[in-house]
Amino acid sequence: MKRFMRLGLFVHAAGHHSAGWRHPEAEFGSLNFDLIQRLANEAENACFDMVFFGDKLSTSTQDHPSIIVRFEPVALLGALSVSTTRIGLAATASTTYSEPYQLARQFATLDHLSRGRVGWNVVTSAYDVAHNFTQPTHPDHADRYATAHESVQVVKGLWDSWEDDALVGDKSSGQFMDSKKLHTLDHHGEHYHIAGPLNITRGPQGHPVLIQAGSSPAGIALAAATAEVVFTAQQSLSGAQQFYRTLKQQVVQHHRQPEHCLVMPGVMPLLGDTDEDAWQQLAELQAFSNPQEAFRLLNDRLGHDVSGYPLDQPLPELPGTQAMQSRARLLLDLCHKEGRTLADLLNLVSAARGHWLLVGSPQTVADQLIRWFDNEAADGFNIMPAWFPGGLTRFIDQVLPLLRARGYFRSEYQGSTLREHLGLPKPANRYQQETVNETDA
Repeated sequence: MKRFMRLGLFVHAAGHHSAGWRHPEAEFGSLNFDLIQRLANEAENACFDMVFFGDKLSTSTQDHPSIIVRFEPVALLGALSVSTTRIGLAATASTTYSEPYQLARQFATLDHLSRGRVGWNVVTSAYDVAHNFTQPTHPDHADRYATAHESVQVVKGLWDSWEDDALVGDKSSGQFMDSKKLHTLDHHGEHYHIAGPLNITRGPQGHPVLIQAGSSPAGIALAAATAEVVFTAQQSLSGAQQFYRTLKQQVVQHHRQPEHCLVMPGVMPLLGDTDEDAWQQLAELQAFSNPQEAFRLLNDRLGHDVSGYPLDQPLPELPGTQAMQSRARLLLDLCHKEGRTLADLLNLVSAARGHWLLVGSPQTVADQLIRWFDNEAADGFNIMPAWFPGGLTRFIDQVLPLLRARGYFRSEYQGSTLREHLGLPKPANRYQQETVNETDA
């Protein structure tokens, strides 16, 4: 299969720019299902690999407008599975605040409903939401990732409970199933004791596609061991290349093929007729931004209140945080390595929340995406429009034709499942593989 650029649409339905919902042409609202459905259909018509929904398990007046209120994303995928036919559907679910059996059952169900188009974004929940889950404390960073490693292994084991031909359904003999092809996991680990089997068969993909979004050392280790797609926040070509190399090297150490772990940085494309026009559009959006809201977003990502520091100077080194460690490190590195001021960081988080802000004409945007793709900084991108629906429509109408003309993006789907879109293999059922090996022996 030709190596195309992979593209996901990251839906923050009030726009990814914190003031995107105020754009004169914007529709907004993360409870606006009509809008979300139209965005998914538009991305599908453009042959995007997937549409993706993040999550946060709490709310406050200090949150980004797109996540103050929102649909529960796993349930949302169920609705979208019957209103789309080809595009992949991916959602976040937490290993810290979800049981593995529940996760395995939910995503296997979605894989059946969508006919093999589902992905699970594995997160450990950076934010303390223990108060919403009858938990005494929020686990620290290391404990969350240790739990995540075990949770993913349990979920994958449960997905293999049924061999693919276990259900016989022979009316003449009365045999409904072959009981020898149903397997009990019987997992006993440090965090979980789960017997199984799962009460749903493997979906069309075998396993839903596993996605991971942490870029800290612990996040990279989890991704290298388990992920098939990695979302990441990167600000420079060199930084993205370093992340790409580090991750792929660790993937190989786990005896996996590097092309089976795809790196897709988040990027906010802000398009204008010319580069100057695009920068003017950014200035107009920034004028809508609330300075207090920008500080709240930056404090949230740094894990510290920085409102007392001078705006015209870089931030000093700050103590470590148990929250979004990789995002905090990225933002602080912009200060310490590139001389960005606190005012620069405020503008960045209010615009793209620490992701790559790509401003320019369609040609400039296409050239930069190709530059990263060709220079081993990305296998594709998670597109984060500043506002909806126009930010997405402009990207599809103005950038995709340029990528297609140069052979970097497909004009039609080449398969029916998310794995086929991404060029990923279907995992073998571990129990059927054991049977094959025993027969060969």
